[in-house]
Amino acid sequence: MAGVRSKKSSPERSYDVLIVGAGLFGLTMAERLIRELGKRVLLIDRRDHIGGNCASEVDSITGIECHKYGAHLFHTSDQRVWDYVNQFTSFTNYVHKVYITHKGEVYPMPINLGTINQFFHSSYTPDEARAEIAKQASSAPAHPTNLVEQGISLIGKPLFNAFIKNYTAKQWQTPAEELSPEIIKRLPVRYNYNNNYFKDTYEGLPVDGYGAWFQNIVAKCGKNLEIRLGIDYFTDPQIAKLRRSDIFTIYTGPIDRYYDYRFGELKWRSIELEKEVVDVDDFQGCPVMNYADLDQKFTRIHEFKHFHPERNYGCYAEGSDKTVIVREYSKTWTRDDEPYYPVNTAEDREKLDQYRALAENESNIIFGGRLGEYAYYDMDKTIAAALAKFDEIKDRV
Repeated sequence: MAGVRSKKSSPERSYDVLIVGAGLFGLTMAERLIRELGKRVLLIDRRDHIGGNCASEVDSITGIECHKYGAHLFHTSDQRVWDYVNQFTSFTNYVHKVYITHKGEVYPMPINLGTINQFFHSSYTPDEARAEIAKQASSAPAHPTNLVEQGISLIGKPLFNAFIKNYTAKQWQTPAEELSPEIIKRLPVRYNYNNNYFKDTYEGLPVDGYGAWFQNIVAKCGKNLEIRLGIDYFTDPQIAKLRRSDIFTIYTGPIDRYYDYRFGELKWRSIELEKEVVDVDDFQGCPVMNYADLDQKFTRIHEFKHFHPERNYGCYAEGSDKTVIVREYSKTWTRDDEPYYPVNTAEDREKLDQYRALAENESNIIFGGRLGEYAYYDMDKTIAAALAKFDEIKDRV
């Protein structure tokens, strides 16, 4: 990646901190340690780029910026996080909207008054819709313990069966009865026609792209940051020397991998992305289309030109006749796959407690980020967690 220093250094060079993983958590910690405390940081990543799963690349045929690991949309109501990220990038006024197909018909998501009236072929007012859904949801327990109970308590059984049940089966590769109720809280029902996907105070995409954002962080760190890419923390011989030196380490990889799966693997949901350049100006008319039914094996299709309507490409430019789409398929994770989303069953939480107990006894290593904490973090929550962790450890680094 242009602008990123990735070089072989002499093993004699000294560092104050080793950071494993150049995603949002690792980059934020590196920036704070260097600019706030003046520390010398070595940041490594086994991939060939920084930014973790938020990385993007420009398609060579169309010039469209595509997110390498599925759509990443920045949104937050955390003023500290918003002020922090605006040091490194400005944001567009993009507002995310999602649609879903069910039995050949397209509906707005999340579930809102438009979805309800379209699905039931009705013209409910907000109060009428609220009363109808409350009646349909009355069979759910007062304190839901899994995704099915939570979903029915929010939208009733008909809407749940149409839009959530099969989609969840494809998405998580796990029975909905075994999934946490927290997952469905990301799609609340609304009794108005607002189909903005997020409700946060701030929302947008980096004006110059994710790569430029991350390179700006690196640039502000200056000479006290060295980045080495394509480096495996567990097998690289120079990193092994640093490990033996008991260097202060911030580890953002999977916590179970760090402990060699002592208590067994934590389960993840992984995805496969199928990219295609299509010879049409506009494939689906929106950034993301979800597919609720089982006859389509993919869960959703991303069309990345719609993330940046202000740019001179895609259906927003005269004479354009190509677009990029990416079909997203869910799969059960194996050790050869990228871990994306923690499944977080009761069995997983029991194992996680055991790994956390080991981590609490570590004197010179902390675990952070989505993988290190086995947490379902959005981008802003990852940054917030890194800033909070920096506040916690800055007096002992």
